[in-house]
Amino acid sequence: MSTQTVMAKKKKTPPNQIAANRKARHDYTIEENFEAGLSLMGWEVKSIRAGRIQMGESYILVKGNELWWFGGHINPLSSASTHVKADPTRTRKLLMHRSEIDRLIGQVERKGYTLVPLALYWKKGRVKLDIGLAKGKKSHDKRASDKERDWKRDKERIMKHNR
Repeated sequence: MSTQTVMAKKKKTPPNQIAANRKARHDYTIEENFEAGLSLMGWEVKSIRAGRIQMGESYILVKGNELWWFGGHINPLSSASTHVKADPTRTRKLLMHRSEIDRLIGQVERKGYTLVPLALYWKKGRVKLDIGLAKGKKSHDKRASDKERDWKRDKERIMKHNR
């Protein structure tokens, strides 16, 4: 047997992806995805390039007809500029077209949806945030999706051995 068949397959992340919020897909049912730019400072971009970002407990809020990203933690580099006070958990403004923002605000306020940050990635040298328009899952929904995922895994294993 070759080493490729023995080694377990890992899901590969896209080459342009910086960070992902994997827990969001477990806790929410994602209805639709949107792409938003981020208003960042220079030190934040440098830290993101170094991979010093965490977005596990982050969320998106509507404040004054604008969208803001809260809880995204970007650790400053030790070589950051001394004249800039680096705040790793500051709120960052999301950059989107006005029509998209208005549509999302309407969905959140009227229909009870939630805006969830899913992934952070590079696009043409700029940092983009993948936003999901989501509904929260109940605990029985989470169990059902876990069962379905386990069944798919078992089914693939059975099919692989029957070949």
